Amino acid sequence: MTQSTALTTTQPGGSVFSGIQAFEDAQRIAKALASSTLIPPQFQGQQGFANCLVALEIAGRMGISPFLAMQHLHVIHGRPSWGSSFIIAMVNGCGRFSPLRFEMSGEGDGLACYAVATDLASSQELKGPTVTMAMAKKEGWATKSGSKWQTMPELMIRYRAAAFWGRLYASDMLLGMQSQEEVLDVQPVTVSAAPATTSVADLNAKLQPETAPAATDDDEIF
Repeated sequence: MTQSTALTTTQPGGSVFSGIQAFEDAQRIAKALASSTLIPPQFQGQQGFANCLVALEIAGRMGISPFLAMQHLHVIHGRPSWGSSFIIAMVNGCGRFSPLRFEMSGEGDGLACYAVATDLASSQELKGPTVTMAMAKKEGWATKSGSKWQTMPELMIRYRAAAFWGRLYASDMLLGMQSQEEVLDVQPVTVSAAPATTSVADLNAKLQPETAPAATDDDEIF
């Protein structure tokens, strides 16, 4: 069955980096895109030229318009991510699944949600992981200053449930990338080396076999 939707406008093509000719063609396209003011700032101008090439590669692998990819790609801490609304749109428009449904339960701190859709080829119902407000608080998503979890919990819990479902059942469409909200919610962790308490010389000394002291004339020999 041929999949044709408003989102998947082109068939997946070859890699931008598959050869010299493909790379040169991509550079001409990237130059034209980088000069546009209709794309996000991270893709504009000479500084965004390389980002345009990466976006062309991603768009080619996904079989979507480069302009569409750029509009929904978010570069956070040097990592590309998708907006959750785009993930929902990709799943709903791919033709492989029924539209995502969100099953909600509870309220307040007991609010919970999971996404579910049907695989149209097998008629199998695919249920995603359950996201709860308790999880959001333990993971630190809902406790960060300015977090949308504090003001729009019902929307954010749906977005997170959709991202989990997408990476679980449609990771090929999303190229395994996280959602924008997930990347923003990641807590930075500082990793430092443990202070050295024992020198190499001390360790070597401990590894040497113990030898009995040599007997002297003053020692009694039985």
